[in-house]
Amino acid sequence: MKILITYDVETITSEGRSRLRQVARHCKDYGQRVQNSVFECTLNGAQYAALKDKLLHTINKENDSIRIYHLSERHANVIETIGKETSYDPDGLLLL
Repeated sequence: MKILITYDVETITSEGRSRLRQVARHCKDYGQRVQNSVFECTLNGAQYAALKDKLLHTINKENDSIRIYHLSERHANVIETIGKETSYDPDGLLLL
């Protein structure tokens, strides 16, 4: 499955800044950052469940929010970018 994860984590406190780094780290473990708080992920069911569980146990539900968009396979190759394009090419060569 392909998903898009966006998040908004309160960063006024040091605990909030720590949660922000943890959320980003969890998302980075499973996908590719395409903007500051946006990740694209291609996951199987077990990976999705594991990532969602990690995110649920990281955020403060009173102050933070995470949105997960499930992308249909039919529209998987339709990506529009307006303005500066700093993203990666998901079908291109990935150098580590």
